[in-house]
Amino acid sequence: MAPKFPWLDVLLKKEAPSQPGEKELRNRIAKARALIGRLTSFRSGNNRPRVVRTVRMAFAGTNFSLSQPDITQKLTERIDDLKQKIAAWGKRIRRFSERSRRFNQNRLFQSDQKRLYKSLERPEVCGVGPGPDQADTVAFWRGLWSEPVNHSEGPWMEVVASQSTSVTPMDPDMGDHNA
Repeated sequence: MAPKFPWLDVLLKKEAPSQPGEKELRNRIAKARALIGRLTSFRSGNNRPRVVRTVRMAFAGTNFSLSQPDITQKLTERIDDLKQKIAAWGKRIRRFSERSRRFNQNRLFQSDQKRLYKSLERPEVCGVGPGPDQADTVAFWRGLWSEPVNHSEGPWMEVVASQSTSVTPMDPDMGDHNA
């Protein structure tokens, strides 16, 4: 049995499975991705014995022969099928983790609201820290707005302009809602 190093997961930023079946789903996803890699490798011409054995195992229980003329189509269908399964398993994991997060937040809200709100604050996301220098900001916007604009106006602009000549302009008094 291989030794377990929980600190390694922290260093590699791996999430610990939060649901009982999540680890199994992650294993299924990893195996399906490996199988997709082998099937793709075989489809592109890799005929090594290990790859051929994997392809045969992938099609075990079906009427599949490596000498069939439509082998690339069958491989593509199998790869697409595996990709759809991976997407479904990933969505299931996402649903599990989202439900777990909501459940834990609700429980924390009922027991310790202060800790919940502290956990919801993320300084790296909220932009807490020194803002940009005001002089730099003003210089940026002045430089941006003072440059001449060179639009390439295509023939469609003339069509739109000719169509909008029949539109009557709005009364300026009607547009002022704050009066």
